[in-house]
Amino acid sequence: MTTVRDACPADIPRITSIYNHAVLHTTAIWNDQVVDDANRLAWLRERQQAGYPVLVAVSADGQVAGYATFGPWRAWDGYRQTVEHSVYVHPECQRQGVGRLLMHALIEHARAQGKHVMVAGIDAANTGSAALHRQFGFEATGVMKEVGCKFGRWLDLIFFCLRLDARPTPEGRPGVEKIDAEGAG
Repeated sequence: MTTVRDACPADIPRITSIYNHAVLHTTAIWNDQVVDDANRLAWLRERQQAGYPVLVAVSADGQVAGYATFGPWRAWDGYRQTVEHSVYVHPECQRQGVGRLLMHALIEHARAQGKHVMVAGIDAANTGSAALHRQFGFEATGVMKEVGCKFGRWLDLIFFCLRLDARPTPEGRPGVEKIDAEGAG
């Protein structure tokens, strides 16, 4: 049975392997450079220190079968209720429900943090990921033509969104802090 838990430093070699496989062989990640374990460990620590989950799906034999995370969608204050997520599954573990398990756990984490919308940016040719997102209620909200490139071709990006709650307005009122000329509040 596969279980989901928070990632820890011992998971980094397998997370790095999954990430690098996606870089080298897929358009799930629009990066061209592989990374080392030190890079992924720094990434893990940054995510966790910022309060964002990094989850791993662990198979019955103790192997990390996949990982998932979310973080800020855009940097400006007005987007603080929205997160963008990623789910990656080891190629030997695909089509076994690992992505579904991770997606479910990630959505629950976002709801527990009081997030309002979860966004996914998916290569338009990735029909499997699009289908998974639709199963969870994500709606395709827009296509951006030829905004990326990899493997010598242009890539189209589809944005999918899931509203996580039915709040009519954000809780509380965001404060607007006036900053003086010297940067002090």
